[in-house]
Amino acid sequence: MADFGTTGFAPTSTGATPSDPAAVIASNQVAAADYFQAYSVVGLLAVVGVLFVAFAFGAGRLLRPVVPTPEKLMTYECGVDPVGEGWAHTQVRYYVYAFLYVIFAVDSIFLFPWATVFAADGYGAATLVEMFIFLGFLAVGLLYAYKKGVLTWT
Repeated sequence: MADFGTTGFAPTSTGATPSDPAAVIASNQVAAADYFQAYSVVGLLAVVGVLFVAFAFGAGRLLRPVVPTPEKLMTYECGVDPVGEGWAHTQVRYYVYAFLYVIFAVDSIFLFPWATVFAADGYGAATLVEMFIFLGFLAVGLLYAYKKGVLTWT
């Protein structure tokens, strides 16, 4: 077991000993400087990104023509002039259809890399079992949606 003395500090790679606290502090400051230097690059990149977006919005505001007319200030929806109130009820089942689409789109994204790994030597049986487990979960979800009547168009 190493003897750290009364300070509790272990010797560093620079050869500093617990009896030389100035050297330990200096080595810790160098390590902290290296640490923050890596984050300064990320910070600089974030600042450049914010300035780029601000410049683009500012240039657009200065260069575009501003001629407000009643037609331009009217609500626009899919090329159809608005009629009636602006509040409309949307049925929840359309969100469920979108959710089911997202599930199966993610499934297809997962299938392509699986097919490349499945073709590699030594991965065949394990990846086949994993894929059938994954497809089983999706089948259970689809069966649940069918049982709840989500997939019927009424």
